[in-house]
Amino acid sequence: MPNTAPELAAFLARAEGLLVRLEQWLPAQLPAPDWDARAFRWRKRGGSGHLQAVPHLHRIRLADLSGVDEQKILVDRNTRQFVEGRPANNVLLTGARGTGKSSLVKALLNKYAAKGLRLIEVDKHDLVDLSDIAEQLYKRPERFILYCDDLSFEADEPGYKALKVALDGTVSGAADNLLVYATSNRRHLMPEYMAENLETRHVGDEVHPGETTEEKISLSERFGLCLSFYPFDQDQYLAIVEHWLKILKAQQQNPELVRREALQWALARGSRSGRVAWQFARDWCGQHGINK
Repeated sequence: MPNTAPELAAFLARAEGLLVRLEQWLPAQLPAPDWDARAFRWRKRGGSGHLQAVPHLHRIRLADLSGVDEQKILVDRNTRQFVEGRPANNVLLTGARGTGKSSLVKALLNKYAAKGLRLIEVDKHDLVDLSDIAEQLYKRPERFILYCDDLSFEADEPGYKALKVALDGTVSGAADNLLVYATSNRRHLMPEYMAENLETRHVGDEVHPGETTEEKISLSERFGLCLSFYPFDQDQYLAIVEHWLKILKAQQQNPELVRREALQWALARGSRSGRVAWQFARDWCGQHGINK
């Protein structure tokens, strides 16, 4: 009887190699969401996405945001309505960088997390997965804000149309426990070009934008609440510096010196924003041996 052991061993080795190659094409085994978490990120692995819990949340409070009182009131009211199960709108926050747009969203999560609010951070390249995300949340008791930071699109990006569909709702209707909150430096979320002005039509004394412009405006109009954030003036910037120095427990022995250096710090960065004020306060405290 011939010895079949070598042939069997070779066959098994080839079969194992084939299985290894096949596993590379199969969907990855994804972990189940940790529903005890308060915030998540949508992560992709092997073409499939899953909700990854965020273990450490930003601790910023609404009281830490200065110079945007009207915006805080409106978004806070909208979020409270949502958490309480009442009708609420998707939110778009646009305007100057460093003025507290993303911090406002994080502060609202800290305020309402104990009442069931949850946050899911989604990169704009993953917006094509919005329907898959909504499917996982459909029967959950929590209230979810799908958050996209620094949102903007180029022409023909797939996430653009996916977001439009999500804001309007599909044939099955929008999920009652899900809203979209987005921040952007662009009011219309897409670049605008001089050539598009050539499409503008004049009908009597009225000006009618062209189809390209109308298409770009249509996405931002799908957000029920659109708020603008404006650059801070010098007094607002200095007030924010003073706030953060107090939070960091910095002793201001010479307020005039702090004021002068804070203005020089802003001048060197070309911006008087809340972010720049926070960075100055950290630098000041670090230089003077003040612990965080």
